[in-house]
Amino acid sequence: MSAEGHGHELEHDHEHEHHHKDTFITKYIFSIDHKMIAKQYLITGIFMGIIGVGLSMLFRMQLAWPEESFKIFNVLLGDKFAPNGVMANDIYLALVTIHGTIMVFFVLTAALSGTFSNLLIPLQIGARDMASGTLNMISYWLFFLSSVIMISSLFVEAGPASSGWTIYPPLSALPQAIPGSGMGMTLWLVSMAIFIASSLLGSLNYVVTVINLRTKGMSMTRLPLTIWAFFVTAIIGIVSFPVLLSAALLLIMDRSFGTSFFLSDIYIAGEVLHNQGGSPVLFEHLFWFLGHPEVYIVLLPALGITSEVIATNSRKPIFGYRAMIMSILAIAFLSTIVWGHHMFISGMNPFLGSVFTFTTLLIAIPSAVKAFNYITTLWKGNLQLNPAMLFSIGLVSTFITGGLTGIILGDSTLDINVHDTYFVVAHFHLVMGISALYGMFAGIYHWFPRMFGRMLNKNLGYVHFWVTAICAYGVFFPMHFIGMAGLPRRYYTNTNFPLFDDLQNVNVLITTFALIGGAFQLVFLYNFFVSIFYGKKSEQNPWKSNTLEWTAPVEHIHGNWPGEIPEVHRWPYDYSKPGHDEDFVPQNVPMKEGEEVLHH
Repeated sequence: MSAEGHGHELEHDHEHEHHHKDTFITKYIFSIDHKMIAKQYLITGIFMGIIGVGLSMLFRMQLAWPEESFKIFNVLLGDKFAPNGVMANDIYLALVTIHGTIMVFFVLTAALSGTFSNLLIPLQIGARDMASGTLNMISYWLFFLSSVIMISSLFVEAGPASSGWTIYPPLSALPQAIPGSGMGMTLWLVSMAIFIASSLLGSLNYVVTVINLRTKGMSMTRLPLTIWAFFVTAIIGIVSFPVLLSAALLLIMDRSFGTSFFLSDIYIAGEVLHNQGGSPVLFEHLFWFLGHPEVYIVLLPALGITSEVIATNSRKPIFGYRAMIMSILAIAFLSTIVWGHHMFISGMNPFLGSVFTFTTLLIAIPSAVKAFNYITTLWKGNLQLNPAMLFSIGLVSTFITGGLTGIILGDSTLDINVHDTYFVVAHFHLVMGISALYGMFAGIYHWFPRMFGRMLNKNLGYVHFWVTAICAYGVFFPMHFIGMAGLPRRYYTNTNFPLFDDLQNVNVLITTFALIGGAFQLVFLYNFFVSIFYGKKSEQNPWKSNTLEWTAPVEHIHGNWPGEIPEVHRWPYDYSKPGHDEDFVPQNVPMKEGEEVLHH
């Protein structure tokens, strides 16, 4: 069906809206309005982020001061897991597991994509709403349900899942293996199955909306790079998430129904189990077939947001628009054929290892294209250094510094030396975790006026950025060095190894930065929640931006525009264009006679 046809249908729906009044429940809870669902994703994601960061503070304290007694351990973990305030080794790995799971899936995947895909796709392509509002609502509530189940696993008597966020068998496949392999592990698997269903419903909705509901004149080459990023991210999710779902379901069968997909010749506490014929390496293949595209499911939306923020605040066109689209597509394709670089020490055939090394190093090319294009856009721009712009520039920095260490980890001969050390932790936290968080913060600071009709406090934003940026490097930069010194990850203390005694001071330094950085996120939380109610009222287009979402009124209406949907006449990056009075020309402004179409 044509975009125009859909537009008229939705126009009719919009007129129908006025005949009945929304109740509190239909407006704020079971809403089908994409803008409200975006807010629900964001606030749920922030709550999950608080828990995820809080868990990391606890295990960082344990690493810096092992065997020390802290009253907060006893208060939060109880007598069983922190007798006399000393953290038990059982709970340490559980905290790491749930921290990783929450941050990767619930914050950086669902909160980032769910918030900004929902908010921006209809507004930036000129649609009344998502293709299916009901499906959108179901997608959010499945995410909410999976979040509740994941958090409830923290309160299980034997403790939450504790086989790492990658949940490798046999630890995760045998309920009797360790305390964290019991009920906590089952809840983890159920939560993830529901989470994947939520992600798939959301992704299908995003793809259909972008293909079918673009307004008149909005060709694919006039889409903002944010939409390209969300669109391609949704496609990667549709391709790779079902593979993790199959792994989770097979693992549930191994745990509960006596199958042997991932188990073979197991002895536990002197008992010979009946399992035979399975392979834990099969699970690794299934997990990392999602796990590596997942890095880009997390990163691409952040990079798309950065493209928009940097172009707007440089007051000049984005450099290499088509090259940016091609790099997004190349990253999407290559990300699905590099998963083996997580498995170089699993006994993989060396020839296969060399193939994965080649494809991994190849993905550096489109990533470098994006980095150079950001730098070239910034070059000689009229830079507006507001908090959103600072976080976007911060993302370019961490994307480059974190990406450089990926070249080492992507080479099978070099990776073997630092595999499963803190070098890996440093790499992926910088290139994926911190970069994606910076993208998320940039998006919140930039589109907060669009979501809530008010402005965030700029000065608090500056404090938030600078402390976060210094602490992020303070935490993860030293980890490269302790990793190269051989310090293994996931050990709850290294006091048993005199070899690592000299590294303890570095762990104290890292934890100090982590605690300061974590505490200063309270500045952001205060700014966010207070500004929703008491922030300065926003004008319609506070950043003087070209994209369509700023043509909609500040007051939220279901349907986005009160009258006709705006028609698009130009690409979204006509900043500082000669022949115009203003330094921005919105997409819905018709071309002047003889005006040159910018080559992009």
